[in-house]
This record gives sequence, C-alpha cells and structure tokens, in this order.
Amino acid sequence: MSYQVLARKWRPRKFAEMVGQEHVLRALINALDNDRLHHAYLFTGTRGVGKTTVARIFAKSLNCESGVSAEPCGTCSACVEIDEGRFVDLIEVDAASRTRVEDTRELLDNVQYAPTRGRYKVYLVDEVHMLSAHSFNALLKTLEEPPPHVKFLLATTDPQKLPATVLSRCLQFNLKRLPMPLISDYLETLLQAESVTAETSALRLLARAADGSMRDALSLLDQAIAFGDGGVTEADVRSMLGTIERGHVTAILRALADADASAILAVVEQLAQQAPDYEGLLAELLTDLQQIAIAQVAPDALDADLEAGDTLRELAQRMDPEDVQLYYQVGLVGRRDLPLSPEPRGGLEMILLRMLAFRPVTSGQAETPARPNPARAVTASAVKPGPAGSATAREAVAEAPVAAMSLSEDADWSALVECMQLKGMSRELAMNCAVQARGDDQWTLTLGSEHQQLLSKQRQQQLQSRLSECLGKTIKLDIALQGRSANTPAQQRRQAAEQRQASAVEAITSDPNVKAFQKTFDATLHNETIRPRDS
Repeated sequence: MSYQVLARKWRPRKFAEMVGQEHVLRALINALDNDRLHHAYLFTGTRGVGKTTVARIFAKSLNCESGVSAEPCGTCSACVEIDEGRFVDLIEVDAASRTRVEDTRELLDNVQYAPTRGRYKVYLVDEVHMLSAHSFNALLKTLEEPPPHVKFLLATTDPQKLPATVLSRCLQFNLKRLPMPLISDYLETLLQAESVTAETSALRLLARAADGSMRDALSLLDQAIAFGDGGVTEADVRSMLGTIERGHVTAILRALADADASAILAVVEQLAQQAPDYEGLLAELLTDLQQIAIAQVAPDALDADLEAGDTLRELAQRMDPEDVQLYYQVGLVGRRDLPLSPEPRGGLEMILLRMLAFRPVTSGQAETPARPNPARAVTASAVKPGPAGSATAREAVAEAPVAAMSLSEDADWSALVECMQLKGMSRELAMNCAVQARGDDQWTLTLGSEHQQLLSKQRQQQLQSRLSECLGKTIKLDIALQGRSANTPAQQRRQAAEQRQASAVEAITSDPNVKAFQKTFDATLHNETIRPRDS
C-alpha cells in the first residue's frame, strides 16, 4: 500500500477530533442538534486551520444515514463516500480554477434538482473570493433563496474581497490561527500513535515554523521524519529549516545585556561561517525580547514550558525594561529594512550595533563608546577622589551619574540645565527659568507668569536637589514669579531656531537657481515650507 501523508491520514473525521476552533464547533454543533440550520455558511481563516475540514464534517452531519446530528456515524455509505471524496451530492468547487460566469451558471443549473443519494445537496466552494464579479452576481439570487434541499458551504482566506451582498447572505465563522503550544502538543500525540521518537524542542520549532497552520505543521513533520531517517531531533529540524542554533541567539542577548559590541561582532562572525538565515535570526531574537519583556512586568505570565525559559528570566533581571523595548523596536524596523542592505551580514551587524548606539544611559550603566557630547563633557577636576585618593571617570558615573558632570557655580544656566538631566515637566520648568541671584548657598530663579502652571513644590524640590548635585554642595533654591523672564534657555533656543530659519529662507530666496526657476515658470516660493537642514 502506498504511503499516505500525515496531513491526509490524520484529517479529522468528526468534530470531536478537531484541534482548536471551539468557538466555531460549538455554534455548528448546537445548530445541528437543535435543527436550526442556515442555508449558507462562510468559513474564513488563514491556510491550514481547518476550513475545508469543518465543511466536510458538516456535510457528513447533514447527510449521515443515521440522521442529522453533530456526531455522524462514520460507517454508513454516505459518511464513507464523503470521507473518500466521492459522494455525489457533495459538490466541491475550486473557485480559483472556475472563475468565469459560465462556470458558475453551469454549476447552478442543477441546484433545482433534488439530491441523488443524500438528504441535502451540498455545494462546497473553496477560495470563493476568486470568483469574478459576474460570477458573484449569478450566485446571489440562488444564495439568497436556495431550494430547501440545498446548502452552501463557502471557504476563503480573504473575506475582504467578497461583496457585502454575499457576506450578508451567509453565517460567517472565522477560524483562528492555532497557537504554537496546541500544535506542538498535537504533533507529540500524533507521533506517539505513529511510534516515531521526537524531541519536544524539535516539535516546538516545527510548530513555530507552521505559523498557526496545522496543515503546514503536518507537512513539515513529514519532511522532518524523512530528513531524520525516522526520528525527529532539534538539530535535524534546525538544519532542515535553516534556523540558527539556540546558543547563538542567547549569546547575542547576553552581549546586548552587557553592552558589549565586540562580543556581538564575534557571534556574528561565527554565524557567518554557517551561511545562516539572518532574517530568521532576527525573528528569533525579537521573540526572545518579547518574552523577556513579559518576564519583567508579569513573570507568572511567562510560559512554563518555554524553551530556554530560565535563561530568559535571568536576562530579564539583567536588562532594563527601557532597553528591551528599544532593542525590540530597532530589531523590528531592522528586519523590515534588512533586504535593502548591501549584504545581509553587514545589515545584521548594523542593526545590533544600532541597538547599543541608541541605548539610554541610566544609573548603574557605563556609557558605550560614542562621539563626545559638549553639553555633557567631564573635566578631570570634576571627578572627586574617593577614599583611596583617586577615582576614574567610569567609577564616578556608576556611583554618582549626575555628580560626575559637575559644573562650576558661575556656569551658564543652560549648561546647568543639561547637567541636571531633568525630564518631562521638571525640565520644562528649568528651561523657562532665568537666574536672578546666586549666593554661596542660596539661589533665586525667576519664572515668567505665563509659565506659572509649571511651578510646583515637587518640581522645585527636584531642581534644588539636582542643582546641588551638579554644583557638589547643598543649595537652597527659590523661584519667583515675574511679568516675563528674560534670557531663559527656552528663549535662547527659540531665538537660535528663528535665526536658523531666517538663514535658511535667505539662502533659498537668494539662490540664483531658485530665482531663475521663479522667473522662467512664474513660480511662487512659500517661505513657510522652508526648513533648516538640521531640523
């Protein structure tokens, strides 16, 4: 006897054998048991989730010789012939190959005649969205008022392409993508029945590659059994799918946690020798980052059976939540742009290095090597010796990140605002203040009355604390309201922006090419659309 592929051998013969889709099965079972049958059903969902299978079982339930019920006997001639695809009153149509209106009219010519063998004449139209507009028009009248002995079962992967007039005449059921654990558990049960040995981690890889499709999972399992000569191992499945060894993904995550660019490049160098699927590597990396983020905010929600779960929990403790979110977003955008890179390896390296380049520096972290920032420059005299008599700039940043950027008391207020590293409304308050008086331990700032809503006791205390840290001594800070503050950092910024804008407008309007263009074509230049290059 010839070999039968697993997807056909294990196709469910009754509703009880279906995996998942309980929301659809419940409605169909209740309709069959309570004799509340509609004349047209539409099953939607991605490939391989059971649309056609559900339709065939439903047809069997309608025509079983033991009566209409949700549990067909499976042994009568009608059930057997439907399972074997030769039941005369189940007319299966592939709409992708019969799109012409003539085909539809030919199909509907026999609707009026009673069924030959069964209780109902069932029309199962697969990929119904492929029908032409004229074919839908020909179908509409019959679909709205079919004879009592006719049932229409329509299936599609793209319901958006169906006319609203067709949708309104059908009961619609959306079959969901099957979750990975459900597919993995089913594959394990199937292999036990087939007496095939398999590693659980290998089945998880197959379930993930199936992307919610049970049919794809069974096809991949068939391929894995052949590839592994009768067994299914993780190493064989990774080789077959072209996926990256788990250890390389973990090594990249550890290097990201350590902000170690050299280690990242070393891992990529090892990977390059295996001609890997770089997009697949990014997909695995993003999946792990998502699980790490879950472990950080809701540890109990992490799948107990998750591959490398202990490692991900450890990384969740070592990585800042802000970093994880940043890495995920950079990786997501990078995966989209990876095909545009000159060569895949370089594209991957740039994506990983970009994660570190944009990584925010927080308390307890050392900055990664980067271009010096004048607003955050540190002088040797700004680092105070520790108990041993000396300290490095790196040590000062781990222990006291703000104090490491201390400035002198006569420093410009704008520089002091940058030194304080304020955020949100506290930064807005500082940006709209100006220094009125500086004493040895008493400072007075002024705030324009138009910004008085920024002033609060909590924000004033935060400014006082951060200013004291920047100056290296305790400062008492007062903020006084006045008609309008003069020469605030915010005003300086606005003035600089206005100057840049004016310079940009001048550069464009005085450009000889622009003038020639205006003269030749009688063109109008809209100055409000001009922007400086640095914006």
